[in-house]
Amino acid sequence: MLALRCFSAISIGRPEPTILLEKSVGSTVIKGLSNVKEEVYDGLDSFIAWELEFPLVTVKKALRILENEREWQKTIQLTKWMLSKGQGRTMGTYYSLLNALVEDGRLEEAEVLWNKLLSENHESIPRNFFEKMVRIYYQQEMHEKMFEIFADMEELGVRPSVRIVTMMGHVFKKLDMLDKYMKLEKKYPPPKWGYKYFKGKRVKIRIKDSELDND
Repeated sequence: MLALRCFSAISIGRPEPTILLEKSVGSTVIKGLSNVKEEVYDGLDSFIAWELEFPLVTVKKALRILENEREWQKTIQLTKWMLSKGQGRTMGTYYSLLNALVEDGRLEEAEVLWNKLLSENHESIPRNFFEKMVRIYYQQEMHEKMFEIFADMEELGVRPSVRIVTMMGHVFKKLDMLDKYMKLEKKYPPPKWGYKYFKGKRVKIRIKDSELDND
């Protein structure tokens, strides 16, 4: 079990802890992260200095808590530090980092990460990454970039989700690109049936058009 540790601030004139890891209902909560990268990394390095193995489970728990509390900058800091140690390099980690960058308003960094992931994992990148990027550009009304992502999906043989098709359809209609809209509807017709869980059971239900629009 990891011991409770406090590390003093590195910069002069800051007596309060830069990083505090404390036990709370069996989880690890990270508080007081500095906004200075060097201070964050030095403090976290000190935290694991006496550990025989990297405390990956503890760090993952802390990241989940930070995400739930929408502490995006702290999520980014901790995730980048973990990755710099060669730990937690999973698609789930990269997706969380991508989401945190977007939520923190760092779209350019998110795009750099996306392009890196796409170039290195273009044959295996999960569909939810494409959906995330399409949704980002849809919300920002960056239509040309939406089209680029969608073209990449089709080139790689990744079938778009209902959400992606719906967003693309909305944009095509908004821009009066009705020929493209009709081709989209023909190639990816909206599903008539879907599944929802009711009292723990998976139930097949008929999907209404209004539900697709709000998906």
